[in-house]
Amino acid sequence: MRKALLVALLLVAPAAFAADKATKAPAEGPDWIPFDDPKLQELLARIEAAGAYDIPAVNLKKDENYANTSVDVEPFGGTKPFKENFLSQLTYWGAGRAKPEPEGLQTVKVGFIGPILPTVSIATGGKSHEEALGIPMLNGSKLAIEEWNARGGYLKRKIPFELVISNDNGLWGSSGNEIIKQAYRDGVWGMLGTIDGANSHIAIRVALKAEVVMINSGDTDPTFIETNIPWVARVIGDDRQQAYLLTDYWYRTLGLNRVAIIRSSNRYGRFGVREIRDSARRRGKPVPIEMAYKVGQKDFRLEVERVKNAKPDAVVHWGDAIEGAIVLNTMREMGMSQPFFGCDRTVSDDFVKIAGTNAEGVTAAFPWNPTWKGARLERFRKAYRERFGVEAETYAAHAYDGMNLMLWAIQVAGLNRARIRDVIAHLPHPWPGVTGDIVFSACLDDVGETTLATFANGDWTYKTREDLQVPRGYIPPRDRLNREAESATTASASGTRPYRASPKR
Repeated sequence: MRKALLVALLLVAPAAFAADKATKAPAEGPDWIPFDDPKLQELLARIEAAGAYDIPAVNLKKDENYANTSVDVEPFGGTKPFKENFLSQLTYWGAGRAKPEPEGLQTVKVGFIGPILPTVSIATGGKSHEEALGIPMLNGSKLAIEEWNARGGYLKRKIPFELVISNDNGLWGSSGNEIIKQAYRDGVWGMLGTIDGANSHIAIRVALKAEVVMINSGDTDPTFIETNIPWVARVIGDDRQQAYLLTDYWYRTLGLNRVAIIRSSNRYGRFGVREIRDSARRRGKPVPIEMAYKVGQKDFRLEVERVKNAKPDAVVHWGDAIEGAIVLNTMREMGMSQPFFGCDRTVSDDFVKIAGTNAEGVTAAFPWNPTWKGARLERFRKAYRERFGVEAETYAAHAYDGMNLMLWAIQVAGLNRARIRDVIAHLPHPWPGVTGDIVFSACLDDVGETTLATFANGDWTYKTREDLQVPRGYIPPRDRLNREAESATTASASGTRPYRASPKR
């Protein structure tokens, strides 16, 4: 009876109120998993049956391979270690599923934390620099909230959603305090944010203690999800996924051997190139030089001169768009004609404007394909343009996806943080986002396809691995077992044995 009532409530017609009169609910079909989906209803029944102290009887994800890593760039030289982390999904073991919905609520609060106001701190390398990314992220979140309110808000109570906004100012302690404030004083049912890698790490540890789900839509640091916190999910392809496509393209398609790195000295630059550096070394083509610069730097002649002396086949930059364009211009002024590659922040109007004609032919990794033909993407772009007067960009799109997932989970799970977490962690189908279908790994990381964006004739074009005909190099499990058996036989015949990691003591 209770389940039937829930489905009926979720399928009611939109209520009259809306957070913003200019925002309307999409006129065409649902951009989410239907509330009456049989697999979803089965999941809800299993959560309900678990009661107060048991965990739901659902299958936890088990990945054969971490983050689609190609065999030729795996650690340990292809030898399977004693234990591999991040392949098995973790769950929530607490009693939070038994908490009843609170009475007397006027709104259902959902948190947002991101860089929206300029600040100064050591953590950001001086003056903050990510507001241009954080403001679209906030707008994408607002649009999702307003559209759900136009449909009727939280349908079970017929009350609106409310967005609680905090600025991520780059100070670790301060950012942690903002999460605590939202979780305990404001009483949010979930949070979306942020972009800075260090602050994201702090935020999700606080979310773990507060037992509130956090969806990330802007931090591409590969180590973010390797905390393996069961209260955290990410809806954007990270730098690991982007680096794998870049390096496969360099070494398998273009035949490059020596790719130099220029990067920002902050966490974004340092961790962004980690998989590039490791992938190159494991392929026997180590990075000839890696130069770091201070965030906000204007003169790159020293860094470019040293890179030039290393005689690379190509150069990759990992940092913000403005610095990347200045680096490229400096390279060309100093006679370097090598191909220039970049991270996803390269794909921006600022980069093209500053680089000018030098931007022609630049290729950058990108977390999705914004030119895919989908009705939900076109509806989002039209609604965003009408609401904010500008075109939507990638941080707005991913935030819109993340916030929609959060609000949908609240609708189907009710006002219970643990159950909201359960629904997100055990989605019965890939999430139908405007950035494409979002597929979660065992760590709840988005492992969907990334792309390479190339600037030519005044515009960016995006190509997937399939478009580029770049082989992944991943060996299926059965073939891998055969390879390992052959390796063991060869080692035995030679009187040696493969290295295996020792168990932790």
